[in-house]
Amino acid sequence: MAEKGAKHKHGKKSKAPALGELLRVPADKPVDLSSYDAAATPGGPDDKASGLKDMARMGEHLADLQERLWAASTAGDRRRLLLVLQGMDTSGKGGTVKHVIGLFNPSGCRIRAFKAPTPKERKHDFLWRIKRALPTSGEIGIFDRSHYEDVLIARVRELAPHREINDRYGRINRFEQSLTDDGVTVVKCFLHISYDQQRRRLLERLDNPDKHWKFNPGDIEERALWPAYQQAYETALARCTTSEAPWYLIPADRKWYRNWAVTRLLLDHLTALDPRYPKADFDVEAFRGRLLSEG
Repeated sequence: MAEKGAKHKHGKKSKAPALGELLRVPADKPVDLSSYDAAATPGGPDDKASGLKDMARMGEHLADLQERLWAASTAGDRRRLLLVLQGMDTSGKGGTVKHVIGLFNPSGCRIRAFKAPTPKERKHDFLWRIKRALPTSGEIGIFDRSHYEDVLIARVRELAPHREINDRYGRINRFEQSLTDDGVTVVKCFLHISYDQQRRRLLERLDNPDKHWKFNPGDIEERALWPAYQQAYETALARCTTSEAPWYLIPADRKWYRNWAVTRLLLDHLTALDPRYPKADFDVEAFRGRLLSEG
């Protein structure tokens, strides 16, 4: 990943690349997660304090953009945004929802945490439950885990035939293409945590009685499959990053940076959408005059 404030050979400081460029997973290339530093802070503030201050500043802009997106939908604008969060246990999917989505008006958000499919969901295609949870026009949707579970845990645990799982990558790409064609901005964030940091976070849950509720004994069993999960993520990231719906790899060992980076990505994407308040479809001055003429 590029360093902040890199200089050209003539000594002049170059313009820092946009965060999306720094974090975007290259398309059509193999992915080696071991080559990414999970404690890095590419493109980020200098420290935690600066990161928190910048998040507060970005929150004001996000709230304004969200309101404009919702307002535009009342006039027929079908655009909406979908944030997809994936990562190993303790990588901070729930924490990201809490700290980042907390900057939005919850009435305009649609949040869904995908667990193991229910018996009813198993009777349908793996994308069935995903389609039912998509944001509608003007909304911001957040998936805590997603359709990618069907090429991650399903692959590691061999929950489906290899040929079927292999076909799902293409189906996912076509599905996400259909979303972007229909006005959905898809922001996919892989929260990249290190093996050692996951161990520390699991120990924190065990050492603090107030966090025992967050500990799942199955996490230890899943941790034993770390190499298989890393390989499954590498395959999913490599095969399902496209120009319309790229993957962003977010170093997640530092919680403050993880939250800052996801917030910044959302701000950049919403800014690019540039939703506008709709113009009045009534005579503003006429109604204003009626109110002013009262008593």
